[in-house]
Amino acid sequence: MAQITQFVVRDKVAYITLNRPDALNSFNPELRWALSKHFDEVEANDDIWLAVVTGAGERPFSAGADLKHRAIERDADEAQRAEWTRMQSETTPLNQRWHFPKPVIARVNGFALGGGLELALACDIIVAAEHAELGLPEPRRGLIAGGVGVHRLPRQIGLKPAMGYLLTGRHMSAARAYELGLVNQVVPREDLDAAVAQWVADIVRCAPLAVRATKEAAMRGLDRSLPEAFATEYETEVLRRKSEDALEGPRAFAKKREPRWQGK
Repeated sequence: MAQITQFVVRDKVAYITLNRPDALNSFNPELRWALSKHFDEVEANDDIWLAVVTGAGERPFSAGADLKHRAIERDADEAQRAEWTRMQSETTPLNQRWHFPKPVIARVNGFALGGGLELALACDIIVAAEHAELGLPEPRRGLIAGGVGVHRLPRQIGLKPAMGYLLTGRHMSAARAYELGLVNQVVPREDLDAAVAQWVADIVRCAPLAVRATKEAAMRGLDRSLPEAFATEYETEVLRRKSEDALEGPRAFAKKREPRWQGK
């Protein structure tokens, strides 16, 4: 049986692949658990500087919740229900980690619907193939985008555009998502890997503590007024200021050479 996810670390980057293409990479309890455990590793491992998440297959990034699984949940026995509950309590999904410390790129290679879009919304950068479709169609199934989608979408594209999609369940094209500022880049399918690789290379070129300090300040600052955000002391910024890399950057610039980041 194929693994439900793939996890590879290469050159400081974790590549995470949802691997249920026959089910459009939809989320059942096992996939949710495996994905969250991978993000545990990304967060804890200092040798990982960023992550890229994508879906296996030609059609889906992820079609969201596995509705077939939901349909059988009521008939599951007590032991199975207890196991699913244990899995959910053991780790936290990315969309509920309010301040994940490292950059995450969503490589959207197809449908990103429901929980699939909610996963992408929790990422810092979205690179999409031209044929991708994004949406939160939950109301068409008698559901809501309860994986933080109803809250993140208005914050990321504005209230009126978001309500138009939330209340109708409509899909948006990758081009429209780019126009709304939801997607960073849209490229032909055959250029998707190269585009993601360029984003990765540009991030890795930066000092990892500076990247993390920038992300923490930007994201936590959104919860405060501008003067408060500026005056707040951020944990990773304190670490960055005291780091070897804070000295290495100016030193390398003065000597006209590439910096050698240590991440400390």
